[in-house]
Amino acid sequence: MIDAGGVFQAANPTGAALFGATPATMADTPRRSVRRDDLPGRGGADRRLGPGRGPRREFSYLLDPVPGEDQWVVSFRDVTDARVHQRRLAAIAAVASEVAAKRSLSSTAEALAHEVLRADGLAGVQILTLDPDRDRLHVLGAAGFGREPDFFDKLIACRDRGARLRMLDALSTGAPVVVPHRYEESTEDPAWEPLWEFLRHPRWDTFVSVPMLTRGRPTGVINAFYAPDRAVGDTELGFLLAMAEQAAMAVDQAALVEREGEVARREERQRLAHDLHDSVVQQVFSMMMQATSLGVLVRRGLPPAPERVAQVADELAAVGEDVLADLRGMVGELRPVATAGRGLESALRALCETTEARTGLRIRLDVDDPTEAAGRLGPDLVEDVYRVLAEALHNSVKHAAATRIDIAVELAGDPGAAAAVPRSARRSPTTGGDCPRDGPRRRGPRPGSRPGP
Repeated sequence: MIDAGGVFQAANPTGAALFGATPATMADTPRRSVRRDDLPGRGGADRRLGPGRGPRREFSYLLDPVPGEDQWVVSFRDVTDARVHQRRLAAIAAVASEVAAKRSLSSTAEALAHEVLRADGLAGVQILTLDPDRDRLHVLGAAGFGREPDFFDKLIACRDRGARLRMLDALSTGAPVVVPHRYEESTEDPAWEPLWEFLRHPRWDTFVSVPMLTRGRPTGVINAFYAPDRAVGDTELGFLLAMAEQAAMAVDQAALVEREGEVARREERQRLAHDLHDSVVQQVFSMMMQATSLGVLVRRGLPPAPERVAQVADELAAVGEDVLADLRGMVGELRPVATAGRGLESALRALCETTEARTGLRIRLDVDDPTEAAGRLGPDLVEDVYRVLAEALHNSVKHAAATRIDIAVELAGDPGAAAAVPRSARRSPTTGGDCPRDGPRRRGPRPGSRPGP
C-alpha cells in the first residue's frame, strides 16, 4: 500500500522480502521504484531495490486505487530472471544474425561485445583472438572499456612482473575461469601497474574468461567484467559460452573466407597464365619465328626480296595488333575500378561501349529490371556480375568470330538474385564459329559474396 507521495504505508511479508526488508521497516519509507504517476495500469521498473547496496531487480506491477482513499494497492512480482533471459536470447539471435550476414570480423566482434554488455548488465567485455602463429592475442572487440592500443604488450609486461593471467588458463584448459573480487586484486597488486589506468574504470568485481573453441581448438577468449552487484552462476556462464560459440563461428568463417580468397587468387593467376599461353604467348612466339627466319636468310648470304620483307612486316604488324588487342581486353576485364561509383547497368554499358570501340563489334545490352533491384545490389555482387560478363565478352570476341553480340541482364525482385549472360552471339556468315561455354563458368563469384539463387 502506497500513499500519494509514493511512500509505502504497509506491506505483506512476501512483498517486503522482495524489497529486502520486513513489514515493519517498509512502512513510512520512500520507495521511488514504484510511483503513483506511472499509471494506473500495468507498469515496470528497473531499479536497485532494498536498503543500501543490493542486487539489481526488476519488478512488474499493477496499481489499483483504494475507493475513497488517496492510496493505492500495489501488486508486484519479480521478473528479473525472465527479463535477463529475454535479453540473453535476443543477444544470441542478434549476434547469430551478424555472423550470418558475413560482415567484417572486427565489426561482428564489436557488435557481439556490446550485445553481451547490454544483455547481462556487465561493466566491460573483451573479445581476444590468437594470431595465426598462436603466440599473440589481439583485442578484436570491446565494450565498456576504452581502447588500449598496447594492451597485449602491457599484459605481457604484467606477466613478467609476476601477475597471473587467468585468461591464459582458459585458453590452455579450454574451460571457463571465474575469479571473484578480481578488481581489488588487480588494482592493488603492483604487478598489474602497467594496466592500472585501463582496469580501474569502469568499476567491476568478478572476472570471467571463457574460451572460444573451433573444432575443439581454442582460438581466443571472451573476458567478462561483472559489476560489483552481479553474481556469476551457471546461467551466466551458459550465456557466455553461447556467445563464445558465436564468436568462434565468426572467427572460423573469417578464416574460411580468407582461405577461399587465396584459392580464388591462385585460380585467377592460373586462368591468366592459361589465357596468356593460348593467345599472347603463341602470337609472340610466331612473331619471333618470323623475325628469326629473316635473320637466318641474311646470315646465309641470301637476303630476302623486298616483297618478302614487306610480307613478313605486314604479318608481324597484324600479329602485333592481335597481341595488343588481347592484352587490352585482359586489362579491361581485370580493371578493379570498373564498377567503382557506378551502378550495374552503367558499368555494363561502359564495358559494352569500350568493347565496341576496341573491336568494331555491334553490342546490344538489354537490362530488364522492373522492380529497380539494381539500385539495391551490393558492390561485391555488381563487380562479380561485371567480371563474369567481361570474360564472356572476351571469349565471344576471341573465339566466336561474331559480328554482333546481344546481352540480356535480368534482375528478380530479390536484390541478391541477378543474372547477366550473353544471350546470343551473331556469327560471321563467312567464318562461323561459336562462343565457348567453359570460360564464364570457370570464374565464379568472390568468396563471401552472394550471387543469388
